Amino acid sequence: MKTQMEYARAGTVTEKMRLAALEARIDPDELCLNIASGSTLICHNNRHSNGRPLAVGKGIRTRVNANIGTSRDDTSIERELAKAHTAVRAGADALMDLSTGGPIDQIRQAIIREIPTCIGSVPLYQAACECVRQGKPIVAMTVDDIFAGIKKHLDDGVDFITVHCGVTRRTLEIMDREGRVMEVVSRGGSFTCAWMEHNNQENPLYEQFDRLLDLVRPYDATLSLGDGFRPGSICDATDRAQIHELMLLGELTQKAWEKDIQVMIEGPGHVPLNQIRANIELQKRLCHGAPFYVLGPLVTDIAPGYDHITSAIGGALAAAAGADFLCYVTPSEHLCLPNEDDVHQGVMAARIAAHAADIALGLPGAMAWDKQMSTARKDLDWPAQYALALDPELARARRQATAEKADSHGGCTMCGEFCAYKLMNKRKENTC
Repeated sequence: MKTQMEYARAGTVTEKMRLAALEARIDPDELCLNIASGSTLICHNNRHSNGRPLAVGKGIRTRVNANIGTSRDDTSIERELAKAHTAVRAGADALMDLSTGGPIDQIRQAIIREIPTCIGSVPLYQAACECVRQGKPIVAMTVDDIFAGIKKHLDDGVDFITVHCGVTRRTLEIMDREGRVMEVVSRGGSFTCAWMEHNNQENPLYEQFDRLLDLVRPYDATLSLGDGFRPGSICDATDRAQIHELMLLGELTQKAWEKDIQVMIEGPGHVPLNQIRANIELQKRLCHGAPFYVLGPLVTDIAPGYDHITSAIGGALAAAAGADFLCYVTPSEHLCLPNEDDVHQGVMAARIAAHAADIALGLPGAMAWDKQMSTARKDLDWPAQYALALDPELARARRQATAEKADSHGGCTMCGEFCAYKLMNKRKENTC
């Protein structure tokens, strides 16, 4: 079976491309050309029977992903499904199931079964959890265990998998030589570092990358090349380990494209404002224009409880500089497992960042949405304002909480009778 990249390189617009182009409001022929170049991808596993193909990359509005998943301290399938539905209702384009506690196979399968949105995962967690379940340390994973975990996720229909192929012994050595405040903060990256050192072997996902490509190809799933050395402190941003891993991911991107496998690159992390644009431009250069998927980036480390905001600030700058996919961060980041409200707030913050970037990039329709809202505000058209709001329920609830007073003068309780809109509208009436 051919992959979408293979079809695109032959100039064939597939049904998946047409569906993805319709949702993305882009010409199917343009999408086909961008897929052929690797600057855009269609994220959809052939086995995700109820899944919708998602276009990510050049010419597409900035996408938003929501991470959910259990831990050993909270293993409820029902709560994870509730969070998944909350994320979709809030407007997330994709979900990642990062479960490490409880019946993780059943959780992943239930999410895929119930949610048509694009689904991602980190299969290495599967192998690690199996070791723990058997009473063995994580470093006891075999190479076949790692690949078996990947196959299980692909068989279930996961659309994109994070694989930490750029975590190598050389990169680890570079990190140690330079020094870091927080070393490795990626779970998958830390598992891989511990495994390499314990077994005195190279990362099998790097060393046996061709095996990985051959495994992924029949599913036409997307490889999300993970940033195991992403900075977890703004003090560590853009250091040698991060850039060395990025260079390796650029090489692996070319290898994947040679086999018509679609790829996106994962990026930092924690990055101060003044380094964000350079990070995005460097990734695009080193990874040949492949779509870039960023966590945040968080622009300061001192705001636990507000990291959906620190992330949205960095995400807006990153997307305006060329990042294609924002992974949300919730208010519970660094503190606890997120609840449904955290998920909702995280998605909304990331969507605000994404839309702000789309306006800056001049994407079709982005500014028009804001103009419609401005017109509705000028006209004091409250139903239209609710309908146009990113979060209609919140907008309606906040105003209606003071509706008795606000409705007496038609405005809101911020300005009341001194509403600038009312005064200017009256001026216009008198002029006419």
